[in-house]
Amino acid sequence: MNMMERPVRIGQIDYTNVWPVFYYFPLAEFQGTVELVHQVPTSLNKAMAEGDVAMGPISAFSYGEHFKDYVLYPDLSVSALRDVKSLLFFHRKPLDELDGAHIALPTTSATTVNLLKIILQKFYGLKPRYTYAAPSLSAMMESMDAALLIGDDAIRASWTDHGYMVTDLGAEWEKHTGLWMTFAVWAIRKDTLQAKPELVSRIHEAFVQSKVKSLAEPEGMVHEAKERIGGTEDYWRSYFANLCYDFGPQQWEGLSAYYQYAWELGLLDNKVPLQIWSKDSVVQVK
Repeated sequence: MNMMERPVRIGQIDYTNVWPVFYYFPLAEFQGTVELVHQVPTSLNKAMAEGDVAMGPISAFSYGEHFKDYVLYPDLSVSALRDVKSLLFFHRKPLDELDGAHIALPTTSATTVNLLKIILQKFYGLKPRYTYAAPSLSAMMESMDAALLIGDDAIRASWTDHGYMVTDLGAEWEKHTGLWMTFAVWAIRKDTLQAKPELVSRIHEAFVQSKVKSLAEPEGMVHEAKERIGGTEDYWRSYFANLCYDFGPQQWEGLSAYYQYAWELGLLDNKVPLQIWSKDSVVQVK
């Protein structure tokens, strides 16, 4: 089956932080032309890079690695100004005392892992040692000085009586830069855009409509999150309201700064331009 005949495979991250964009996505209206594929962020990053998935909410860092193959939807992201509540760094000592510390990183993240490295090296002048581990706070901290968790793993850990200091990386980024931080972007492979521009446009419109409806009528998401993850309905109302699912000039500015720091520290091989899709063209943000 060639590209024109295949359904467009859309990656869907199984974390609550992307629910609003997908919650009211009208999959039935795209019968036979769209397929949703459920993955964790790192698996989706890999599938997009290999061409197994055509579009989805990939880690912002992954776009930085593969920007030559992708364009970005406007109006769609997972971003925050200050607290995120699901990107949490647990540590035994204050941040400025973590030079040489042994830090456990989750295998499920790309953007946040590198955000932590930027924060500790660029803003605090630290050089810790990093080890990847399965995302379990108790297991990570058995032999580590600190641990990073993201998504629902971070939320669940924050509810436990763990006794560690906790730093929200969204708040820490804003403290040092004054900027928004974008953690996930909606990327489209350029070959898919070239092959199916009209379908790409319809999918964008459907995602934006889902986002708008989800945030205007959050009770379904709130109830489902409480049933699946735990917590209270008030917590989930606050959680969804706190995140930003837009992707415009303010978010572009913050993400460009993140890419600049990542390039300066050698985390990315190239300077990264933002290439934003529109119905008639692709615009490169200066």
